[in-house]
Amino acid sequence: MASASETSVGSVRIISHAIIGRRVEIETGVTIGSQGFGFVPSAKGLTRMLQLGRVIIEDDVQIGANCAIDRGATGDTVIGAGSVLDNLVQIAHNVRLGRHCVICAQVGIAGSTIVGDGVMIGGQSGVSDHLCIGTGAHIAGKSGVIRDVEPSSVVGGFPAVAIKDWHRQTVAISRISKKTN
Repeated sequence: MASASETSVGSVRIISHAIIGRRVEIETGVTIGSQGFGFVPSAKGLTRMLQLGRVIIEDDVQIGANCAIDRGATGDTVIGAGSVLDNLVQIAHNVRLGRHCVICAQVGIAGSTIVGDGVMIGGQSGVSDHLCIGTGAHIAGKSGVIRDVEPSSVVGGFPAVAIKDWHRQTVAISRISKKTN
């Protein structure tokens, strides 16, 4: 077990193109700094874009088993201080994850998305590319986020909408389905 000032890295992991802070815990099977998913169509088919950035993991971050964090394409991918990633989380190239975020299992955040401080994302949610998730926002599990999310808002569903609207939609669909049966 590592002391309080050390970084702990589990077995069977791959780390490249990364700067890792203090007191970081990295579980088994994690890949940090691999190439992101960047392809450009050409006459000869798809050509992979060079990924020139790094991954910067700030202090006091916990990364669960089998997570994948891609290095930046042109800038850096950043995981903010005090953030926690559950198992099986995918962070794509150029994502900037704020401080003290909680990302639950099986979440995927697509490239160049900016996530504010204190954001919580429920399990099995997907966040589209080039979005801004505002500080303090909460995203319910199994949500599909395809638009920016305002700071301190709570959203859910697919496409993700204000949580009250999502609950109303769910009740309305249930009532409609009961009437047609």
